[in-house]
Amino acid sequence: MPDNKKNVSALFLLLVLSLIWGTSFILIKQGLKAFSPDIVGALRVTAASIFLLPLALPRLKELKQGDSFKLFVSGLMGIFFPAFLFAFAQTKLNSSLAGILNTLSPLWTMILGALFFTQRFRGYAILGIILSFFGAVMLALSRSRGEITGFNAYALLIVVACALYGANLNWVKFKIHDLGSITITSISILFIGPFAAAYLFFFTDFVHTLTHEPGAWKAFGFVVLLALMSTAVAGLLFNKLLRISSPLYASSVTYIMPIVAVMWGVIDGEKLLTGHFIGMAAILGGVALANKK
Repeated sequence: MPDNKKNVSALFLLLVLSLIWGTSFILIKQGLKAFSPDIVGALRVTAASIFLLPLALPRLKELKQGDSFKLFVSGLMGIFFPAFLFAFAQTKLNSSLAGILNTLSPLWTMILGALFFTQRFRGYAILGIILSFFGAVMLALSRSRGEITGFNAYALLIVVACALYGANLNWVKFKIHDLGSITITSISILFIGPFAAAYLFFFTDFVHTLTHEPGAWKAFGFVVLLALMSTAVAGLLFNKLLRISSPLYASSVTYIMPIVAVMWGVIDGEKLLTGHFIGMAAILGGVALANKK
């Protein structure tokens, strides 16, 4: 693919992923209204594995020796553990702080890439990451009217999830580069799906909650939508983005997501303040700078 077309495709995928993942926090919140966080995490992974089953099974024959282990590890780092960590974190963490912490993924991508995957980053990348992080903080402060409350140990769950995302980005880019994006996403979810399903049906009260808890079916619908869009579809698109760009560029999606959250706030009646515009400008400028050739 020519560089110009590749750049346009990468930008398009980045924006689409931002739109999808920017709504995932809302869907998790709706699921937690009826289900415990471990049910939300397990149901999300189980449903996503079912959605992608028709794509995964025919591609099993593409795997070579060692690929199964690599895809299983990718599924654990990029999907399984983060699904549970974010669900648990959102039970005790306010959305503004969660938004700030979620933007640590590019930083972890850079650190782990340098430590374990011989990645080298120019000063532009480091400066861009700092600028985008400042923009995310500015945006969160504006949304919360300058108040960041509710910090507790649950914040560390998002930090760990972001570290796993960063590790998985480098793992996929440099360890599974010979497989297609559909193969990577569908089979990695296929391998972790049975574990999530076993936990969901044998170690939680999912069935009882679904049949007896008021509003459980509505919450179920939100989690299934979360699995379809934010896990299955977004997973396919994200691995496609990773194949035509760098891990650092792909991880930049976490900086665009707060902008999407602000837009949802505007639709819900919130007003845009000066801090919103400063934050969004800093984020976009930082992303461009971090990925400057």
